[in-house]
Amino acid sequence: MKFSRTVPAMFCLAFLGTTFSSSVKADAFDKKTEVTFSGPVEIPAVHQPGFGVLPAGTYVFKVAASAGNRHIVQIFSKDEATIYATILAIPNVRMTPTSNTVITFRERPAGRPQALQAWFYPGKLWGEEFVYPKAQAVELAQSTNTTVLEMPATVTVEAAKPEEPRITAELERAPVTAVEPSGKEVEMAQAVTPPPAAETLVAKAEPAPELPKSASPLPLIGLIGLLALGAGLTLRFARARAL
Repeated sequence: MKFSRTVPAMFCLAFLGTTFSSSVKADAFDKKTEVTFSGPVEIPAVHQPGFGVLPAGTYVFKVAASAGNRHIVQIFSKDEATIYATILAIPNVRMTPTSNTVITFRERPAGRPQALQAWFYPGKLWGEEFVYPKAQAVELAQSTNTTVLEMPATVTVEAAKPEEPRITAELERAPVTAVEPSGKEVEMAQAVTPPPAAETLVAKAEPAPELPKSASPLPLIGLIGLLALGAGLTLRFARARAL
């Protein structure tokens, strides 16, 4: 009877170990990153009213949703109590991954805040290239002489609660193109390099972590055999004494 109680306990420990490993990887999926800006930074839609330009300070960036070739990034206050913005981003490649977080900006004329361009998580070759509403994208492309990802002008720019599901749904279905400094619209593929399919897995699609080697069924089978042998010897010895 002692063995019958031990086996469920062993399986329970294995299950708890798997659950713990999964929670440890959570930050790796949402890419939670604390970022400090030394000056004001212009950000894309959708943001709280008055927060199209973030004041200097510390913020938390997270990937809120990931679906194929587009991600939803949210910007939080340092204590994560307030969501300032929910932004559409497209995965884009960089030449070499780094061991630290990298935020890139689009340089603006003197007196204008730098505009958020991309966010690269440590060790990742593909980062988040941010998408701007059409009018804002055209102005950025001309003032920075770069190609900027754009979405229709009809997309919501400000919202009291940018984290609302309808906002995420709107960004997820918004068509994305790119605009050149000349004002010419081009395909998104001319501005970004999409990652391979393996890089775009959604958290829910991630395979469960493998159990540790100690959770292999072979030791358990061996233990069952030893206990069965011990039980047989004990029974034989008891019978011999009874005779």
